[in-house]
Parts: sequence; C-alpha cells; structure tokens
Amino acid sequence: MPSLLSNLKSAREYLTPTLKSSAFLTRGVLTPEEFVKAGDELVYKCPTWTWEGGDPSKRKAHLPPDKQFLMTRNVPCTERVSSLENVVAVSHSEGASGGGGDDDDGDWLVSQVLSAEEKKKHDEKELEDEFDILDDEGEVVAEKKLAAMTLGGDDAAGDEAGKESNTKSDADVAAAADDADDDDEYADMDDFEDDDIMEDEAAVTSPAVAADATTSTNDDILKVRTYDLSITYDKYYQTPRIWLMGYADDGSSRPLTGDEMMQDVISDYAHRTVTIENHPHVHGPHASIHPCQHGAVMKTIVRNLTKDQAEGEESGPTVEVYLFIFLKFVSSMIPTISYDFTMDVSASTKK
Repeated sequence: MPSLLSNLKSAREYLTPTLKSSAFLTRGVLTPEEFVKAGDELVYKCPTWTWEGGDPSKRKAHLPPDKQFLMTRNVPCTERVSSLENVVAVSHSEGASGGGGDDDDGDWLVSQVLSAEEKKKHDEKELEDEFDILDDEGEVVAEKKLAAMTLGGDDAAGDEAGKESNTKSDADVAAAADDADDDDEYADMDDFEDDDIMEDEAAVTSPAVAADATTSTNDDILKVRTYDLSITYDKYYQTPRIWLMGYADDGSSRPLTGDEMMQDVISDYAHRTVTIENHPHVHGPHASIHPCQHGAVMKTIVRNLTKDQAEGEESGPTVEVYLFIFLKFVSSMIPTISYDFTMDVSASTKK
C-alpha cells in the first residue's frame, strides 16, 4: 500500500506544472530556482548541510543534477520526546484571553518545550514563591529585612563563638608547646620504606586494571540515536519537504523502525503530520513531515517578519533565509533532534 501511494504521489508531482513566478511573499512557496538559492545559503552558513545528486535514475529535471536534495548526517537525538512532553509549556494564554480570530496553524506549532534543567529551575522558583518567611506578627518578611535578620543572627552567633574560643585558648597553647617538642625529632624516612612497592606498581599497571579502566571510560560515553535528515523540493506543494532516517543508539547502526522514529516526534504530529513514506531519492522508508500546510505557515511567518522589519525600517526577509525559517518551525515537531540551522529566527505565527 505505501508503495502504491508513493507511485500515485510521484505521478501527481510529475504532472504538476513547474512554478515559474516567485510567490515567496504572497503564498509562502518557492520556485525550483528559489529552492536552490535558499539551499546554497543554508550550505554556506551551515557546513553540516550538503547538496546531493542522488540516484541518476531518480533525478528531477526541474533541479540541477548535483543539487537534487540537501542532506545532513549523524545528527544527535539525546532523548525521547516523551521525556519532554511532560514539561511542555504551551503559551496559548494570549489566544485564550485575548479572544479573536481562528488560528489555522494551531495544529502545527508548539509554543515552547522546556528542557529538564529549565523545568527544575521553574519548579524551584514555584516552591520559593509558595513558602514565604513570616515575622512574629504573621506578615511576610521582605528580602532586605530577612537579610538584615540573618546578618544580626550571624553576629550574635559570632559573639558566642568568640567567648567559647577564649576558654579554649589556654589549653591550645599548652598542647602546641608539647607538639613543638615532638617535632624536633624528625621521622626517619627509612621507616616508611615498603618492601612490596615494586609489586604494588606492577599491580597498578596490570592488564586487568587497565581493562577495567577502559571499560569505565566506555561507560562514560553517552550513546545516543542519530538521524540523517534531508530536504527535497515538492513540486506539487511547491515547498521544501523534510525526511528523516534514524539509527539505533547501541552502536550497531541499525536503522530505526517507523514506530521507533515516531518516538522522536511530538505525539500530536506522529502518524498524522509525520508519516512513513518512501524517499524520492534515497532507498528505504523514511519519516516525512507532510508539506500540505508548509506554504500557509511560511506565508504567515514571512508576513509577520515583513511587518516587524518594516516597523524597524529594515528590509524584509529574502528568499535566501527561507530554509532557516522553515527549519525553525519544523523543530517544534522534532525538538530532540539537534540539527543545525544557525541563524537566529524569531517570528510570530499569529494571523
């Protein structure tokens, strides 16, 4: 069934006319020439990405032979998405309280995913806020007043400690005098000779100990899943399309199954927006992010970027930054796969 579906999609793409006129700003889509231009910028700014020609029999005529798709390999994926989904901070409060308008892109973007460290700091802050220090009258103690109280307590404790130290000083002087007499006679280093010192050194460098050290070193190496990511041009949707192939973290380079790769996709998108399909250039099934809404989302982001930069009297976004913006919003669906898109992109998706 997947093979039949892929064949039908290939036929549909083949019959679709090639986009000739730029619609980057008006529809959020690209011509093949603009895709190549955006890809060249990505490869230049992020050397981990490279152009690939792929299988000559599968090349697309609307793209240069040596620039059929973009690829980055061995991208680390250190943890499963399920470990982050418990700490997802969805900041839809503005939409909930501010009211108006339909958000067609709501199913496509996760506002924020907190890392484990950020979650810990957030919980500690909440704990501090819940437990306030009260004074004798039951009122909350201000931070400055609390610091003054603490300083005063430390001074009182210091006075008490001073009195106690004075009572001990006479005894300490006497003990120090006895120790000085004992130190006049230096210890003979021969008394500390170890007849078995050569055996001890041999034991330290024995093969068994060395093997244990090697094992310990290997245990300290973090084993993670890795992914090969590629970006193709979808002629039917006239947008880039992301493909993923994952490999196991046991050092065997075993390709992950479809279900295993879905463990690294936000659950709202797994098996819906992200499905398993055959790659148009690379052999074998890949996880792919369906491009049906890419144009609409990119149009919204580009429009907001244009609006923000116009207010700041700066030029609007150009087609060269398209893939940086694209990879930024795709990362909300696969947040634990740490691929490179270097350029800092910040834009609202609100209508």
